[in-house]
Amino acid sequence: MIKDDRFKGITGADIRKDIVAGITVGVVAIPLGMAFAIASGVSPEYGIYTTIIAGLIVAILGGSHFQIAGPTGAFIPILLAIVLQYGYEDLLIAGMMAGVMLIIMSIFKFGSLITYIPRSVTIGFTSGIAVIIFSGQLENLFGLQNIEKKQYFHENMLEIINNFHTVNFYSIFIGIIGLLLIIFIPKFFPRAPVLLIALLIPTIISVIFFPDKTATIGSQFGGIPQALPSFIVPEITIEKLLYLWGPAFAIAMLGGIESLLSAVVADGMTGKQHHSNKELFGQGVANIVTPFFGGIPATGAIARTATNIKSGAVSPFSGVFQSMFVLATLLLFAPFASHIPLASMAPILMVVAFNMSEYKTFTNMLKMRTSDSLVLITTFLLTVFVNLTVAVPVGLLLAMVSFVRRISSLLEVETIKPEKYVQEEKVQANCPKIASFTIRGPLFFGAADRFESTLSRAIHRRPKVLILKMRHVSMIDATGEANLATFIQHYMKHGGTVLIAELDEAPLEILKRSGLYGTIGAHNFFSDTTDAINQALNLIDVSNCPYCQKNGVRSCSVYKQIRS
Repeated sequence: MIKDDRFKGITGADIRKDIVAGITVGVVAIPLGMAFAIASGVSPEYGIYTTIIAGLIVAILGGSHFQIAGPTGAFIPILLAIVLQYGYEDLLIAGMMAGVMLIIMSIFKFGSLITYIPRSVTIGFTSGIAVIIFSGQLENLFGLQNIEKKQYFHENMLEIINNFHTVNFYSIFIGIIGLLLIIFIPKFFPRAPVLLIALLIPTIISVIFFPDKTATIGSQFGGIPQALPSFIVPEITIEKLLYLWGPAFAIAMLGGIESLLSAVVADGMTGKQHHSNKELFGQGVANIVTPFFGGIPATGAIARTATNIKSGAVSPFSGVFQSMFVLATLLLFAPFASHIPLASMAPILMVVAFNMSEYKTFTNMLKMRTSDSLVLITTFLLTVFVNLTVAVPVGLLLAMVSFVRRISSLLEVETIKPEKYVQEEKVQANCPKIASFTIRGPLFFGAADRFESTLSRAIHRRPKVLILKMRHVSMIDATGEANLATFIQHYMKHGGTVLIAELDEAPLEILKRSGLYGTIGAHNFFSDTTDAINQALNLIDVSNCPYCQKNGVRSCSVYKQIRS
C-alpha cells in the first residue's frame, strides 16, 4: 500500500483555509448533486447523499491532495439507462460492482494504464455525453408534460417533438433567467457562488410571482427528507451480477478515467503529485459504501476540484469539510428545496454539458481527416445513439486497429546496396549467390505476415546465403518470431544459410527463448554487417560465380560492400 503523506505538516492556518474552500465547494456541489441525480432518473436527495459520503471517503482514502468526488454529468447516460432498464435498486448494485472493479484495478496497478486511452476516444464519448445531457434538459426547460423517458436518444427526441404542444412559458422564463445569471454573474462578480444564485433567484421569483405554475422538486419528487440517509441493503443475486457486469464495467472505466483526469488537472494547477492507484482505491471504496445509503456512482469532479484549489484548499481536509457542510445544509434547509423549479436546474446542466463538450477540440480533430477522426466520430455517434458500454469498446478497438496499421507501415525490407559505388560505377546490385537486406521497424503481429511475404518475393532466385541486417528492428513479438522462424526454416530446408547482423539485445533474447537462435546457429549471428558479408564470402566460391567470371570480382556488389 502506498504511504499516505497527504495529511502531514498541516497547520491550524491550513485547516482554516480548508474550511473556507470546503464551504465554497459545498455551495457548488449542492445544486449539481441534485441536478445530476434528477437527470440520472433518481430522486435529488440521492445526489446529496452521494456528495456527502463519496466526497468524505475519497478525501480520506484517495490519492490526490485536492480531489472532490461526487455525482458527475459523465455518468448520467449510463445511470439513466440502468434505471430505465433495470430499476433503482439494480443501479445501486451496479455501483457496488463498479467499486469492486476499481479496487481490483488499483491492486493490479492499472492506474497508469487508463491514461493510455486515446484522446479521440475520450473526446468522442465526452462530447456524446454532453449531447445527451443537454438534450435531456429540454423537457425541464420547456416545462413539457407527459414525457416518458426512453433509453435511446432518438426515442427521447421523438417524445419531446410529439409533446411540444404542452410547452410551459413560465418554465421557459425561469430557465432564461437562470441562464442569464450563469452567463453574466461571473463577469461582474467572479467569486460569487453562481450556481447557487442561479438556483435561488429563479426559485424566489417562481414562489412570489407564479407559484404552482412550474414543476418543482416537491411536485415531482415529494421534496428532500430532512434527515440522515437510511441504510439500504440491495438484494444481490447471481442473475443480477451477470446482467449488470457490463454497465458496472462501463461505470468503473468511466469513473477511473474521470477521477484520474481530474487528479492530473489538480496536479497541473498546484505542482503536487497524485498516486493514481491509491486514487482508484479510494474511488472504489466510495462506490462500494455509497449505495448502502442510497447514493449513486461517484467519481472525481474536475470542475469542483478546480474550484476547491482556487478557493485556497491546502489538504484533503477541504473535501472532508465540503461533506460536512453539505450534510449540515441537508439537515437545516432540506424543506426549502421542495420549492426549486426543475426549469432552474435545466440551464445549470446545459452549461455543464456545453463546458464538457470540448467542441473546439472535437471540430479540430474532425478537420484532420485521419484515422483519429474516424475513431472520434464513431465513438461519438455510438455514445449518443446506442450507449457507452458499446461506444467505448468499439472506439478502443478502432483506435487499436488504426494504431496497428500505422505501426505496421513502419516495417521496411530493403536490399543492402553499396550506394557509394553504385553511383560511381555500374556494378551488380545483387549478387546471385548472396542476398542481403536491411530490416527496419517493429516485427510484430501487425507486420509479421507482410514481412514474410515481402522477403519471400525478394529472394525468389534462392541465393545460397541470406544476410539480414536487423539493427533497426526495435521489437519482435510472438507472431513476428513465428513468421520469421517459418521463413528461415523453409529457407534453410532448401540448403540456404541465414546470417543475422546487428540485432539488438532485447529482440535477440526473444530469439534465444524461442529456440530460433539455436536453429540459425550462434556462429551465424554477427555484431557487424561487414563480418557477416565476410562470412558469406567464405561460404560461397566467388571464383565460380557466373557474374564474377563475366564481369570480374571487383564489380561484385558484395565485394563493393566490403570495400565501402
